[in-house]
Amino acid sequence: MWSNGAMDVCSLPATEMSSLLARGQLSARELLDAHLSRIEAVNPIVNAVVTLTPELAMERATAADEAHARGESLGLLHGLPVAHKDLLATAGIRTTFGSPIFSDFLPPSDSLVVVRQRRAGAVMVGKTNTPEFGAGSHTFNPVFGPTRNPYALALTPGGSSGGAAAALAARMLPLCDGTDLGGSLRNPAAFCNIVGFRPSPGRVPAITAHDPWSPLPVRGPMARTVADVALYLRAMAGPDPRSPVSIDQSPDAFAGSLERDLTGTRVAWSPDAGGLTVDPAIRATLENTPDRLADLGCEVVETWPDLSDAAEIFQARRAWLFAVGFAPLLAEHRHLMKATVIWNIEAGLEMTIAGYAEICRRHRELVARVHDFMRPEEGGFDFLAAPVTQVPPFPVDVEYPTEIDGTRMQTYIDWMRSCSDITVTTHPAISVPGGFTPDGLPVGLQLVGRHHADRSVLELAHAWERATGWGERTPPEIATTGRVVTPRSAG
Repeated sequence: MWSNGAMDVCSLPATEMSSLLARGQLSARELLDAHLSRIEAVNPIVNAVVTLTPELAMERATAADEAHARGESLGLLHGLPVAHKDLLATAGIRTTFGSPIFSDFLPPSDSLVVVRQRRAGAVMVGKTNTPEFGAGSHTFNPVFGPTRNPYALALTPGGSSGGAAAALAARMLPLCDGTDLGGSLRNPAAFCNIVGFRPSPGRVPAITAHDPWSPLPVRGPMARTVADVALYLRAMAGPDPRSPVSIDQSPDAFAGSLERDLTGTRVAWSPDAGGLTVDPAIRATLENTPDRLADLGCEVVETWPDLSDAAEIFQARRAWLFAVGFAPLLAEHRHLMKATVIWNIEAGLEMTIAGYAEICRRHRELVARVHDFMRPEEGGFDFLAAPVTQVPPFPVDVEYPTEIDGTRMQTYIDWMRSCSDITVTTHPAISVPGGFTPDGLPVGLQLVGRHHADRSVLELAHAWERATGWGERTPPEIATTGRVVTPRSAG
């Protein structure tokens, strides 16, 4: 990245950008200009950033530079460019949720996660693309069209945080937020060779959730390195009394080095996430995972907890959320909603209270089984490891995979079970680059930690990242050279 005293600033990790800003070797305005130039050059091809706010961004970058001149810092994310997923409300800035119903909507207030990033000194440059209401792991909608994968432009970047993942992979931004219900932080991270972290429910509180007690939907960070994700999480995390499930722990728990001695750490590995149908290319790419984890000092056993009814639990609880959140819209705007969203809402409306009560009981039992499987005092496993996705990235004009290796998928989200099954456990999970198929397509490794053990997941992912180096492989179809900036001397 460094050559003759100059640097390709857009390719640097966010942590290094932050250090340069703190030392006065780079200004926030220079950093913003470099990323805006990159967005101008690449975004017309990828379509990841769908609403751009350059004037607002320049105001915030200027404020950051003025604060630095006074010897002050605006916070953890001082001067760093970010973009917010178009499911997250941004006050006075177009927020569409990927739906024509909201194509011109200007929210009156910010989502809490947006507020926290702004207070940490982040420079918002715009919004990233998402499928309609975040439904499905393929980023397309009738408002902005599809987002393309920087590693193969004819393919999807996944979703629903697909715009964020593509923007990061294409070096348009160093940090992007996202949300995850059935895999929306993890799937696109795997498809785009970046890092996506699903934190424990309540780690990043939400105060406007459809069902604030549900453990399924979360907000979280995406970046190109695990250390960047940890930095970003520190700005997002922390309790809020308005969220009934928020975790009462300081975000400083994620500060400091992620280095850790992993000797004796027990990992349960499954090449098919407990018996799911997985594309042979995914299996082959990750087949050496046990050996690589063992090289880190881990004790790896091929086994898996009993998640046999996770799919049914997930489908029911997801349908309930869709009914709670979108039933009023269905009554008035059915003609503007895609068929899969309508199906999900109606499935929730047709559910009986008795049926939902049974699902909640089974969910409690599943969580207890996983706890027993990973119980530390009885020699349980510290981590689970499995593929993030069951398929490689698929064509951008295909709505969703209907079969995997000859096995038919019953619904539009069955192909995502390698992630949605983990969602039901309520445990923290990360997607970290795991290799490439023979066709050059990214594959992600999913690492799952114990209950509320978010930091430990970051530590294992960091060790994996350092040992493998897969995240350093850049998209071949898009030149990743950004604006070259000559750093000033510190002082």
